[in-house]
Amino acid sequence: MEAVRTFGIVPFFPNTIKGFSIKEHADPAVWFTDADGPWEWKGPVIRELGCAYGRFFEKKAAYVRADLFLDLANYRRDGYDFDARVDDELAPVGDVFLYGLLAARAPVLSKPLKAAGGYGKGGRKGFDTVITRLQEQCYVTVSDFVYETDRFGRRYGWGVAEYSTPEAFFGPAFREQVYGRTPEESYGRLLSHLKTVHPQADEKALRRFLR
Repeated sequence: MEAVRTFGIVPFFPNTIKGFSIKEHADPAVWFTDADGPWEWKGPVIRELGCAYGRFFEKKAAYVRADLFLDLANYRRDGYDFDARVDDELAPVGDVFLYGLLAARAPVLSKPLKAAGGYGKGGRKGFDTVITRLQEQCYVTVSDFVYETDRFGRRYGWGVAEYSTPEAFFGPAFREQVYGRTPEESYGRLLSHLKTVHPQADEKALRRFLR
């Protein structure tokens, strides 16, 4: 949580910027273990900080502090809310279908979302591709991770992603502020922030990370 507060953007996995991920700084002994570690902390960090989490960079997951997510969403959406993107015929049919399902149910766990859309064996294809694209465009975030429990109340298995829209997750403040700047201004602010917290990084790498 302190890393998210300090750096604002914290990728979970290694990426273009060397040393800029949780995995590269986590003791291997706690990466996969019976005790709680980075995987189990994802839900609590999202809930405690009210930050965005999703596949925002290079198709990989990252935490993004709420104030920076406003600029990231404005930049990635290119100033379009989803309805405007549909009106201008910029959204593929599969994206429109899944976004409509998700927005009407948010927050919603991945399993019932897939069931509602008929995704799976013998049904509709492409769930992972579309949900990743919607996250990269900042129309969808992961709002929590929910674990199954046994009859003794003990957690087991992997946390199941709960999806939401930023509008539902962050509330009116997000809706009122997200398009307050031009997408170009938001991009400049994000790049400036990354240069400040990672002065050793090559600017080309920073730009590659943001695109």
